[in-house]
Amino acid sequence: MEEEKKHPEHKNHEHENHKHHKHEECKCHEHHEHKHEECKCHEHPDHKHEECKCHEHPEPPHEKRIKELEDSLLRSKAEFINYRKRLEEEQSRLLKYCNEDLIKEVLPILDNFERAIKMDDTNLDDEVSKFLSGFKMIYCNLVNILKSYGVIEIDGNNKPFDPTYHEAIMTEKRDGVREGMVLEVLQKGYILKDKVIRPAMVKVSE
Repeated sequence: MEEEKKHPEHKNHEHENHKHHKHEECKCHEHHEHKHEECKCHEHPDHKHEECKCHEHPEPPHEKRIKELEDSLLRSKAEFINYRKRLEEEQSRLLKYCNEDLIKEVLPILDNFERAIKMDDTNLDDEVSKFLSGFKMIYCNLVNILKSYGVIEIDGNNKPFDPTYHEAIMTEKRDGVREGMVLEVLQKGYILKDKVIRPAMVKVSE
């Protein structure tokens, strides 16, 4: 009887050991999976790439300063080139019109010669014509000198009025002439090369 009582206890004990053994195997299996997951995390290539970015070194301060100085030098060089171009253009303009003030002073003298020459009549043998012949020679020489410096006369007769070249000081209504035409040049205008230094004073049709 005692052996029979012990036998079931023995069976119960084996059953409990067996259950306990299964429970331990399950834990081992879970532990193995846990290790495997941790291993995957450490072996992930993206994770390593991110860690590499974190360890990148910033640009050294002296290299940044060198770049700033290089940029400043390039800007200064560009500014100097632009300044030199402006200076050359200004010098060219001054040389081109360097005689403008002198020519403006000469033009009234030219006007006086023209007024004197208009006093001559058709009789070239009288004293007045002989006297004005010298004026005509001086006038022609003066005109040629001005032409050599690029001074040309503004053509205004029978031309449309242009405020760039003409200054209207009188108007007149004339039959057969349309409005805005130059009827008469009262004082000649002149251009120095491509610049109007004195507009022509004209009479314009209404």
